[in-house]
Amino acid sequence: MLNIQLDEGDGFTICRPVGDLDAYTVGQFREALGELASTPKLLIDMSEVPFVDSAGLGALIGGIRRAREVGGDVAVCCNRPPLVRLLHTTGFDRIVTVTETLDEAARSLTDTTDSSDTSAEHS
Repeated sequence: MLNIQLDEGDGFTICRPVGDLDAYTVGQFREALGELASTPKLLIDMSEVPFVDSAGLGALIGGIRRAREVGGDVAVCCNRPPLVRLLHTTGFDRIVTVTETLDEAARSLTDTTDSSDTSAEHS
């Protein structure tokens, strides 16, 4: 069974799935991410997800893609080493910011004034 908790942070929405994210629960997760796609800043907290299979990973990638298609920004936080390893191994962390803590993920969504990015573009 999967429970999806939604919270509002300071300028962003937190989606917190609790439980396994697999072929049996992926529909519920996909639906929740679809409803959140228009959220300007979405933080997905995977810290209460003990297991993710390929269907769950696909739903996560699809949700991020939908959010970005409408101009949203997404970050993922996870403090579970096996899941973090999966996200690194599959290259997931190259398409979205993955942090260990909620605070780090929140900072990545709210810190939009990084001058090093703009100076590199103008050089």
